[in-house]
Amino acid sequence: MRLVLFGDAESPHLLKWARALAALPQIELWSASSRGFAPGFDGLVKAERRLALATTPDAAGGNAALLLTLLRLTRWLRRVDADWIHAHYLTSHGTLAWLARRLGGLRARLVGSAWGSDVLVTPQHSAPLRLLTQAVLRACALTTSDSQVMATRMRELGAREVMVFPFGLEAMPPPPPPKLDHLLFANRGLEPIYAPQRVLALFRQLPWPDAQLVVANDGSLRAALQAAAPPRTQFVGRLDAAAMAPHYAAARWFVSLPLSDSVSVSVIEAMAHGCIPILSDLAANRELVRDGDNGLIVADGEQPDAQRLQALLARADAIAATNRDWVARHALFGPCVAAFVARLQALAA
Repeated sequence: MRLVLFGDAESPHLLKWARALAALPQIELWSASSRGFAPGFDGLVKAERRLALATTPDAAGGNAALLLTLLRLTRWLRRVDADWIHAHYLTSHGTLAWLARRLGGLRARLVGSAWGSDVLVTPQHSAPLRLLTQAVLRACALTTSDSQVMATRMRELGAREVMVFPFGLEAMPPPPPPKLDHLLFANRGLEPIYAPQRVLALFRQLPWPDAQLVVANDGSLRAALQAAAPPRTQFVGRLDAAAMAPHYAAARWFVSLPLSDSVSVSVIEAMAHGCIPILSDLAANRELVRDGDNGLIVADGEQPDAQRLQALLARADAIAATNRDWVARHALFGPCVAAFVARLQALAA
């Protein structure tokens, strides 16, 4: 099958999809990007099978300029003559792929992958955006979601068939070394949607005088957070996967307290490294964590008391083993993508 992977190819998330798809012999992989291509694409998709639209999309929205690339994308897709166009992020790349099919009379069928805010947030901004999201979902022969809660919302908006699997790991990390019981790690973006100030507030109230917090990633709130951070907080900036792994391995706790989220790959990574997750009270988080059993779920403003923390610490090694086993059985990305491609083959037949 000839498949065009369409999204932001400078994103490590799209690169991860490309690696999984390129590994399957039944796929002839092509790719179009709203920006450019990360270097990792060089060994996966030949230069003559790629199109870089060279726009500068903003994650906050307002990307109408992307529509100006429609004619160029449509002409390229006509030449490719793909079986499938696989669009990532429905309200930008999904919309453009949907319009290109209609404008160009393409035989390619549309498949879409939702990333979170394109389904959970954007359709709530206005009636036109909701109608647009509905149109794209209805045009997709198949869509993917990384959580049941997001899949439910997609079906409410008109999705025809939704496959649910986590945006999981490409391989399991080795078993962790002995961990530091009072070390916490957080690596979500330092942006309002991820509420990093809640992480600092929780850390400030911990009952351990020797507690340490390592904060990875970057964002618009970083300077203000660093100015307000309690002692024993370390900001290490944006890290690649190799640099992130030692922090996961050393930390006993992983903290992620966003205001809105689907199933987070960071949480899955933390579980694979044997961390105990402390997560905000969101439906997607409850798909991964049973409160008080394999982690903690905390409401906005709630501080876990010493008794709850110590109860988990007493079972820390057993929790690590349980969480690692769940990831190995349910959240390895390669087998999930293979099942996705098998479903495409069945639909094509």
